[in-house]
Amino acid sequence: MDLKESVIAITGAGQGLGQMMAVTLAHAGAELALIDVSQEALNNTQKQCQMLGVKVFTYVADVTNEAQVEQTFSDVVADFGRLDGLVNNAGILRDGLLVKVKDGQVSKMPLEQFNAVIDVNLTGTFLCGREAAVKMIETERSGVIINISSVARAGNIGQTNYAASKAAVATLATTWAKELARYGIRAAAIAPGVIETPMAAQMKPEAIARLEGMIPVGRMGQTSEIANTVKFIFENDYVNGRVIEVDGGIRM
Repeated sequence: MDLKESVIAITGAGQGLGQMMAVTLAHAGAELALIDVSQEALNNTQKQCQMLGVKVFTYVADVTNEAQVEQTFSDVVADFGRLDGLVNNAGILRDGLLVKVKDGQVSKMPLEQFNAVIDVNLTGTFLCGREAAVKMIETERSGVIINISSVARAGNIGQTNYAASKAAVATLATTWAKELARYGIRAAAIAPGVIETPMAAQMKPEAIARLEGMIPVGRMGQTSEIANTVKFIFENDYVNGRVIEVDGGIRM
């Protein structure tokens, strides 16, 4: 795919990885449909991208709300006339142990805590991926869908909900690659390791230190390193159905 003047939608575009992806793709000349739950955050990203001379529209939407997602992707096509790519980046953390014993008392992860992460990370990815595929097919555009997974998909203590969701979105990408190839649509996933983002900043300092000690390269990753991988997948037309690990060599 030639990114110049291609239309790329990015969920969770208001900060962190999503914002860096947007700026990186804007540098390559892509037109951008930025999606997030915060208009204020979107405005910041939009301003940075517009400074690079590309067309940018923002859309406030909850990726777990089917009607909002359907309307958003219809609006994107109405505004740009087409859709060439999607980065399913929106995600949240709500870490906790499955069960915890303290002073002889057993507590458990609430269903609400589990579902909150599954709803955003998995259901949101499903809904946005589905609607992006529909719009690409309806407008007869070859396209690319990229899901943001995580190295935690292999399983990680305290992340039953997050690990499950990230394993699932990786599987969605490999499934979609097989289903959508007939329409000229590729799908792939990226599994970042520990990246310096606002989400990572929610972790306890001792947890961050422990993780950094496990990373062979000895540091957390940068958002630019993930954004450049997104750009690579878009531009390399033979990347399809794979999960690219960008994790500094860490194995959880």
